Amino acid sequence: MNNDCFAVENRLMALDEAFALIAAQVQPVTATEVVPLRRCVGRILAEDVISPIAQPSFRNAAMDGFAAHHKDLDAGGPTRLPVVGRVAAGHPHAASLPQGGAIEIFTGAPLPEEFDTVAMIEDCRVEEAAGQRWVVLPPGLKAGNYVRPIGEDFGQGSVVLAAGRRLRPQDVAMAAAVGRASLLVRQPLKVGVISTGDEVVEPGNRLAEGQIYGSNRYGQMALLEAMGFAVTDLGHLPDDFSATVTALAEAARSQQAIVTSGGVSVGGEDHVKAAVETLGRLHLWRLALKPGKPVALGQIGDAAFLGLPGYPVSAMVTLMVAGRAALFRLAGATAEPPLPQPAIVPAGFTAKQNHKRRQFLRGSLQSVDGRQAAVPFATQQSSVLSSLVQTTGLIDLGPDLPEIRPGDPVPFYPYESLMR
Repeated sequence: MNNDCFAVENRLMALDEAFALIAAQVQPVTATEVVPLRRCVGRILAEDVISPIAQPSFRNAAMDGFAAHHKDLDAGGPTRLPVVGRVAAGHPHAASLPQGGAIEIFTGAPLPEEFDTVAMIEDCRVEEAAGQRWVVLPPGLKAGNYVRPIGEDFGQGSVVLAAGRRLRPQDVAMAAAVGRASLLVRQPLKVGVISTGDEVVEPGNRLAEGQIYGSNRYGQMALLEAMGFAVTDLGHLPDDFSATVTALAEAARSQQAIVTSGGVSVGGEDHVKAAVETLGRLHLWRLALKPGKPVALGQIGDAAFLGLPGYPVSAMVTLMVAGRAALFRLAGATAEPPLPQPAIVPAGFTAKQNHKRRQFLRGSLQSVDGRQAAVPFATQQSSVLSSLVQTTGLIDLGPDLPEIRPGDPVPFYPYESLMR
């Protein structure tokens, strides 16, 4: 990462600008390994997968039925032809077949030479006469009907999977389809998670006056594990500068990325930002994002640093929206977009944008006037964790938008798409 490129002084950086800088400056830090195909789901591909074959590599039937030469078919009505052969999948017909006849053929079976048209079995009528089977094919069949040509899916030499993508079940199926039994993938990114704050108590302990249970670290660890990272719990820190410096320095020696919550704003007890600047450097601080303005991206030794806000909703949303892009880039997912493709749905609410930050409202898809619409949670306070629990996704409202009215199209990101 380049410090000058990320220098933004005290202005708020737009989210899209941050995404562009991450894409340009953040490089993968994970090593690679060869993994059997069965264990590749969720891993990040480290090589282009190039097919050594065409798929299909031979012409074959797309349906069970009867194949014929198109030139033998009656253009104006049904065609009655003798059945001269039978071809099943995996069993090419070795002998030559006479012209002027039809063959019974099954899905996936190779088409003998010159047989170029298939009629579905449901559309055909089979007759028996004098020891000979006949088939009546329907009128109007076009040449090539229900025939899969060579290379219909992909050609020989095609890049069927590009390096830098996170492998889904369908990607694993594609790798198998080109004959791969294993793939070169990235090792999971090592991410250490730290929470901060004198008021925070570990779950399971008794609360004293003025204390709260710490939810940030547990939510972040669960989210990072869902994203496929190798997560280490580095515990909780008090609001103490010296202790913060020591913990961050130790974390940088064992982790490839460090995620903290709290301590990156401008309060008198916010020591994390100062500790990072003592040990390394900050590249990005403060995004034009709501919730989640105080977000920091930096470097401590060889480890990347991601500092999230202290409020639980702000911490989770900024990790899903901004942190996700940086961490996946470090993990090698260079082919993945910074945000998944949203659903575009009607707004089920009215809102006015009166600030310069991009808003992500917690909300759900609900039936409004007979159609699915995005409806925000009743409160958008960053301290209300139930707003995440009782909703299904984020409604994306860009800065400087005019008034949003019911029915206006808005992007909606289901949480599931942001948590993987």
